[in-house]
Amino acid sequence: MNLLKALATVSGMTLVSRILGFVRDFVIARIFGAGVMTDAFFVAFKLPNLLRRLFAEGAFSQAFVPILGEYKNNREPADTKRLVDHVASLLMLVLLAVTLLGMIGAPVLVYISAPGFVSDPQKFALTVALTRITFPYILFMSLVALAGGILNTWSRFAVPAFTPVLLNLAFIGMALFAAPRFAQPVMALGWAVFVGGILQLAFQIPHLRRIGMLPRFSLSWEDPGVRRILKLMGPAVLGVSVAQISLLINTVFASFLDTGSVSWLYYADRLMEFPSGMLGAALGTILLPSLSRYHAGERLEEYSKLLDWGLRLTLLLAAPAAVALALTAIPLIATLFHHGAFTENDVYMTRQALVAYSVGLLGLILVKVLAPGFYARQNVRTPVKIALVTLFATQVLNLLLIGWLRHAGLALSIGLGACLNAALLFRGLRRQGVYTPQPGWGKFLAKLLFALACLSAALLLAGGNTADWMAWSLVERVMRLSALVAIGGTVYFATLWITGFRLNDFKRRAAE
Repeated sequence: MNLLKALATVSGMTLVSRILGFVRDFVIARIFGAGVMTDAFFVAFKLPNLLRRLFAEGAFSQAFVPILGEYKNNREPADTKRLVDHVASLLMLVLLAVTLLGMIGAPVLVYISAPGFVSDPQKFALTVALTRITFPYILFMSLVALAGGILNTWSRFAVPAFTPVLLNLAFIGMALFAAPRFAQPVMALGWAVFVGGILQLAFQIPHLRRIGMLPRFSLSWEDPGVRRILKLMGPAVLGVSVAQISLLINTVFASFLDTGSVSWLYYADRLMEFPSGMLGAALGTILLPSLSRYHAGERLEEYSKLLDWGLRLTLLLAAPAAVALALTAIPLIATLFHHGAFTENDVYMTRQALVAYSVGLLGLILVKVLAPGFYARQNVRTPVKIALVTLFATQVLNLLLIGWLRHAGLALSIGLGACLNAALLFRGLRRQGVYTPQPGWGKFLAKLLFALACLSAALLLAGGNTADWMAWSLVERVMRLSALVAIGGTVYFATLWITGFRLNDFKRRAAE
């Protein structure tokens, strides 16, 4: 399989999901705005979402996929199936226990994650109720992550990439049609999370059956493969989830700031996750199986070349995304969210957070490309040490910046911490001799910087006046934003073409 084609497939499916995600946020912003109800929901949803990213898409996937890839390449199919059965059975039991504990201990979890809500009993009680409804999401989505890891190892990238679309559809449907039927309309969003989790898991089951990897309950504590995965998982929690831990701590800080701060950070984070998901998550998804195969086959030179390919592609696509987010913050936020209860002040406050996030976007995406370089080799010690340093540095930055920049300071600390994380991961790969840069980096960076300068100039000239974006109708905003994106994209990619970049230069086969 061509990795560039696989990246296009995963990114394309992710694009569909992200577009629907923006429709979802548009609907939520229009109906609920940014206030007590949304603050309560976003805190409640953040808890199971964080655990999903920590244990499912984060530590579990990074530990499971390399071992699964090794079994698929070097063992009999029956051994691989047994590993899947044993891992799925153990995961199910652990998740059931975690889900029940989370639902019972919801008041304690909310108290820890948003202590500023305690002073408002109604807000606190609403957050607890929403937490209990949304917490089973970790059960469903961790099993979805298991299924996704299996399908990706079998190069079925499109199915896991499409799956998140179903959550967004559940949100949109519940917000539009079910919310008016609840005494507290925001409860519909909690049930949307529950329904979306079930839909995503159900969607992947037929595809697992087709490749003969649908798990059956078979518990074995003595399976050496399971033991290896568990051994990798513990430290990997920190190694791949620093940004999520920082986001949770940021929620604690934000709960003490002005009402709306949690929501402003959420909407900015959603915009930042658009390129992060399309590029970082997609590249990490397609790189890990191939890196694992190269490691299992001791093909060290190909391993290094694949990392180099991933880094160049990341810079080529992520750097313009960071520039565009910063320079088009008002057009984006005004077009997507400035409707109904989402006020002009909300636009400006969200813009502050988005610009701050954009500073670290490249770092956030590079982490998702560099971390698989360690985990494919089943090396967890180095990323964990780096994660601890990054987490400490991020919290120091929080304390330094929150008094000056308020909620935007929290976003900036996340971005700067991600840049530090990426720099330390890169240095670790170089020091361990895992990655050796291929020739031509100097010319590559010079051409890239020139293209970014042209992109910046085009966006600044075509962006228009900030006040106009607030006054225009939705149709006019959409048309002008579409034109702005088209102008920026055309200028950037035309400049790359003029300076000598060609699509064929980035074609690469997946590891066999």
